[in-house]
Amino acid sequence: MPLLRPTAVLSLEDIEALEKPGLWRRLGLSLVAMAILTGASLRMYRALVLTFGWSDSWLWIGGTFIGGAMILFLMATLHLGNYPVKAWWWRTPVFALVEAGTEILVSLVLTYLGLEVVGSMQATLEDWQVTSLRTLFFRFAGISLFALVLALVSTVVRWLLLKKREVTHT
Repeated sequence: MPLLRPTAVLSLEDIEALEKPGLWRRLGLSLVAMAILTGASLRMYRALVLTFGWSDSWLWIGGTFIGGAMILFLMATLHLGNYPVKAWWWRTPVFALVEAGTEILVSLVLTYLGLEVVGSMQATLEDWQVTSLRTLFFRFAGISLFALVLALVSTVVRWLLLKKREVTHT
């Protein structure tokens, strides 16, 4: 009966390595890393769209706007989904501020390099200041409203699922 004997024995280090979360999970748990990744990717997405896009098509403009919103809200969801809704009250504004700050810094670097555009013109520092305030406001408001809607939807869905199972407490 040699087939019934264990062929490999795991050490404590092996077991700890198996339980350690993977790269994407660790990234999703880190507020700062997710916000920085989101801010940098959104600003680079915007730069690519404005540089190589077709600005004469309303379909293109709408599609790129929706694409940017999807990136922003997907990344916020990937981070917030790792935590209970009760922890979102402080995670959401911090995520929004770090994301907007990263986007503003990337925009500043692109402005200094001459790669940032406003309309069809090269952006200047005066343009950067106005764009920075607009970015900060809209990212903070957008992420906060999205997190509120996400919290309401996830709470209602959880409540309905628990009600279906006839569980009276969570």
